[in-house]
Amino acid sequence: MSTEHLPALRPSRVVWNKGRIVGQKRSLQPKHVWSIRVRLEMADNARDLALFNMAIDSKLRGCDLVRLKVRDVFAAGRVRERTSITQRKTGQPVRFEITEPTRQSLERWIAKLEMLGADFLWPSRFRDSPHLSTRQYARILRGWVTSIGLDPSSYGTHSMRRTKVAQIYKKTGNLRAVQLLLGHTKMDSTVRYLGVELDDALTISEAIDL
Repeated sequence: MSTEHLPALRPSRVVWNKGRIVGQKRSLQPKHVWSIRVRLEMADNARDLALFNMAIDSKLRGCDLVRLKVRDVFAAGRVRERTSITQRKTGQPVRFEITEPTRQSLERWIAKLEMLGADFLWPSRFRDSPHLSTRQYARILRGWVTSIGLDPSSYGTHSMRRTKVAQIYKKTGNLRAVQLLLGHTKMDSTVRYLGVELDDALTISEAIDL
């Protein structure tokens, strides 16, 4: 049989997520947070320590975190205890606290580079970008989790966004507080984000002995 009229065979495209673990990334546990923080302090890495602390406290998406400017967190000669920004994804403002350790690391980082209010908090080392890209941030995070022996494929930039709120929900069960902190407009989004329905179901199941 002639092959002239048979359909041409084309190489199939490689699936974008081949070999990758997809789905919701894990949040860091408190012991992980302290391990990374101690390593950054010992390495005297002012930028990464400030970035790590700010990522935990702010609970911002990576696209918002990398675009923070000095004036967003710094006023009257010191770092603010609370601040707010407008989220790029939703256009809605979100407020967050800046704890004492984070304020100290930010003040040290800002002073080190002698930054001004209009400067980006996390300037890029590449001339074509004024600030860190989300991809660069993801690579930095990969280094953090790898340094304490975690599997980097299980963690991403959303791990930092989820870390503090996961602990808040675990300790208080207050979904409304978590919704406000994440800047979600719908409670359903918060429920899906935390996966609380599954967690609650497993807790109930574990309490039943048969």
